[in-house]
Amino acid sequence: MVSRLSARVTFARSDITRRGRYDVGMPHGASLRILNATLVLPDRLVSDGALHVEDGRLTAVGDRGALPAWAGATIDAAGHFVAPGFVDLHVHGGDHADFMDGTIEAFETAIRAHTRHGVTSIVPTSTVAYHEQTLAFLRHTQTMRQRGAEPRRGLARTLGAHLYGPFFAEDKVGCHPKLPARPPVAAEYGQYLEFDGIVLTATCAPELPGAADFYRAAAARRVRLNAGHSNATWAEMAMAHALGVRHVDHFYCAMSSVASLRDRCGTPMQASMMEFVLDHEDMTTEVIADGRHLSPELLRFVVKWKGASRTALVTDCSRALDCPPGLYTFGPLEGGETFYSDGAVGLLPDSPSLASSVRGMDFMVRHMHQAVGLDLPTAIRMASLTPAAILGREREIGSLEAGKRADLVELDEALTVRRVFVAGEQVAAV
Repeated sequence: MVSRLSARVTFARSDITRRGRYDVGMPHGASLRILNATLVLPDRLVSDGALHVEDGRLTAVGDRGALPAWAGATIDAAGHFVAPGFVDLHVHGGDHADFMDGTIEAFETAIRAHTRHGVTSIVPTSTVAYHEQTLAFLRHTQTMRQRGAEPRRGLARTLGAHLYGPFFAEDKVGCHPKLPARPPVAAEYGQYLEFDGIVLTATCAPELPGAADFYRAAAARRVRLNAGHSNATWAEMAMAHALGVRHVDHFYCAMSSVASLRDRCGTPMQASMMEFVLDHEDMTTEVIADGRHLSPELLRFVVKWKGASRTALVTDCSRALDCPPGLYTFGPLEGGETFYSDGAVGLLPDSPSLASSVRGMDFMVRHMHQAVGLDLPTAIRMASLTPAAILGREREIGSLEAGKRADLVELDEALTVRRVFVAGEQVAAV
């Protein structure tokens, strides 16, 4: 299964490249209509569907026969699925570039790679790093957000930054550099939070000294609060929840469990982050559905108990996306951690531990549908409307609804990406 899906990803990229920057005669103006599509709505499929786009937004969505006559630019979707563009709220890099590399060129390369895989809105995610490296990451995210989407350069829209580290528990750092991991200190995080409106989401381990003050300061800047890379107890999660934490990063991965808390707290055994998230309806989470982090049974379990509206798909992808097997650096080239990609997942050297994903969002959707067994609308919802809602952007993006941005991905019957549109403009194959 893994090798066959890997081949599909490669084919998708080469097929788009063969088409060139745009199909001959492909409209990229303000108005167009897409016909003969199988529309993927959050709860159902609509065959022989149609979309109308004006000035980058959807103005009509539904049955082809219900739309008024149109003599302008038209695209024939040939019966393919047309879905909302994917939204990735946790992603580190791609195509040899990491968002922590410290250059705009690295941002462009990584964003372009994920756009090829159907992502139309992206949240660059930092790693544990030194202070100046994190500041550079935030400055570059600010630049990319100000530039907006650039479909003709193959670039999706940058929504803002996910401040992910350095505030991780040392025993749950995972593949992140351990040396710079540290508790939050106001003199440091105060500079990060000065990027007002750029930091959308921030992760902190609740058990760290200073975590409560960090949550208060971030919440005052309207930053969404996450818990992750943590060995927190139920009581520590309850404290974080009371201060506004509503999301836990990559469920099951680098998070506390009953077993890990017994090592930390002894007996009686303590409830962990997992139990807290499953017990609290207002908590959301995310999963890495690359076929290597979690088994189909675990993925089904999370969706069963949290629901597709509270469980987002994320790539958590490293710079090794679309790259051959070999050694790579997770995080900044200076001070990052070496890992090995076998072409399907990242691995820490001389260890069975995983080191981030190397798959795009299209793979995650395929895996949830084909291996986990979710219906297609549900799998795509988890990659579009759910992450948009977690970010508070569901009124703008995440589903095919009149008034929303015309961010679209066309998928064939094998769920291979055929075309991507951002604000109604077809993305170039660069």
